[in-house]
Amino acid sequence: MAVATEDFAPTIALEGARKQRGNLTQARIRWMILAVVLGFGLVGGRLVQLGMVETDQTIEGQARDLITATRPPILDRNGLEMAVDIRVPSLYAEPRRIIDVEEAVSALRSVLPDLDETWLRNRLSGDQGFVWVRRELTPAIQDAVMRLGIPGVDFITESKRFYPAMNEAAHVLGSTNVDNQGIAGIERHMDSESVALLQDLGLARGNALTPVELSVDMRVQHVMHEQLVDAMTRYQAIAAAGVMMDIHTGEVIALASVPDFNPNEPATALVKDSFNRITAGIFEPGSIFKTVTIAGALDSGSVAITDQFDARYGIRFGRYTIDDFHGKHRILTLPEVYKYSSNIGTIRIMQTLGKDNFRAFLGRMKFDERVDFELPEMRVPTVPKELSEVGAATASFGHGLSVSPLHMVTAYAAFANGGNYIAPTLYKRDIAEAEALYERVISPETSDSMRYLMRLNALEGSGSQMNKAAQGYRAGGKTGTAEKVVDGRYSSSKVTNFFASAFPLDNPRYAMVIMVDEPKAENPQSGTTAGWNAGAISGRVIQRVAPMLGVAPDFSEAIDQQIVPPVLR
Repeated sequence: MAVATEDFAPTIALEGARKQRGNLTQARIRWMILAVVLGFGLVGGRLVQLGMVETDQTIEGQARDLITATRPPILDRNGLEMAVDIRVPSLYAEPRRIIDVEEAVSALRSVLPDLDETWLRNRLSGDQGFVWVRRELTPAIQDAVMRLGIPGVDFITESKRFYPAMNEAAHVLGSTNVDNQGIAGIERHMDSESVALLQDLGLARGNALTPVELSVDMRVQHVMHEQLVDAMTRYQAIAAAGVMMDIHTGEVIALASVPDFNPNEPATALVKDSFNRITAGIFEPGSIFKTVTIAGALDSGSVAITDQFDARYGIRFGRYTIDDFHGKHRILTLPEVYKYSSNIGTIRIMQTLGKDNFRAFLGRMKFDERVDFELPEMRVPTVPKELSEVGAATASFGHGLSVSPLHMVTAYAAFANGGNYIAPTLYKRDIAEAEALYERVISPETSDSMRYLMRLNALEGSGSQMNKAAQGYRAGGKTGTAEKVVDGRYSSSKVTNFFASAFPLDNPRYAMVIMVDEPKAENPQSGTTAGWNAGAISGRVIQRVAPMLGVAPDFSEAIDQQIVPPVLR
């Protein structure tokens, strides 16, 4: 028995140890499997979590698709590019990925030394995902930065607006900011239009863009801008401006105002006095407003072109007497009132019309409201809602109220085109579209009379300097010399001069207003009134652009005779 016990005892002990080790191994395997499952579960959960998180696609809050979006090219009426997008690299950083901020600052400033060291260090040390470092760089600088091999620094290609004509059409086009968003001019108007209109015109940013065609003719624009710049020197003026309009469609063919700015450098638009005087400036128009007064009176039937008016003596209002600048001091026919620019005669014509009817006509011509026009830089005119006797008298010859040159060119267009008011536009518009927008403001007969008066003034009146330069193109118009208010009183030494015109008056197509601010005499033989400067500029512009616009010269006196109303022939 004892021997048997000794023989079996080791076997029992061995089997128990083996079983214990087997149980331990199985437990370890189960724990290992559980750990692996938990690990995969955690990884899977994290992947799901990360998959649900939207990746930051913005740089300082600006979406990358907007950064890389392009604007449509802007073309003139003949297809010439006025504004285009170019692709430029812009430098940004991811502060969280930058390993050594000081090293990155030093390296970047070796290529861009004008970066402020403290500013750059703060930018690269922040906790933002993406920050701008410098925008709109050259490809050469991009290559130099890339060779530095700085982790967390990269480039994105964005669009930058470029204006090939530089300053020439600055006030038409406006400009864009660093984000390529319109901030002035037609650029701003394009961005402010409704989404539906943008899509209709093919302007939706980020899509395949259809070019925007403007009504401006850059050939005419160049001539006008050149002449206005020349006027600043020739007449030592503080400013000059001009606008030309197709009288049948309302299309603006040229619009310029100097001093101006370079739209490729938007900051230059902030320079003093570089605003658009055609739309954002309102002025007392002076005697070019006599055309308005006479047109209203003729159209009402209260006066006829054969009537005469007593201009022998000045008209007294209380302590003040209104007289003529170069008075004839005699009875004047209506054409003579216009030709000699008689304040007295114009007041008599207005009084025959009646001050209330006169004010109503100003409303009909939309002188008391903003012109319906695309440029956002626009001022509302200041025209009294009610006119006193003296207020109506001064307003009749262009004092005591202020309107923009755009108001005046629109009015002259209506006076020359047969009597239809048509709102101006910077977009191309065909005659059928325009005729649907016509508003009759005077009769065709009155329009014929106004064309005759404008041509008469060019042949025999204050428009002779204009006519001398524009011989053969049958242009006509009216001068206006408005004294400026200085310290609450009118100054005879500081004036704003205008010349409003239309051509060719035998078959009118275009109206134009030229303004010269505070001109001086060109030489001892000339003067400072509008005929010597604004009128002369008008003539030079017409002489150069008329052939471009398909207007052929004709020196036949018979054409001028055809413009004379039958009753005066």
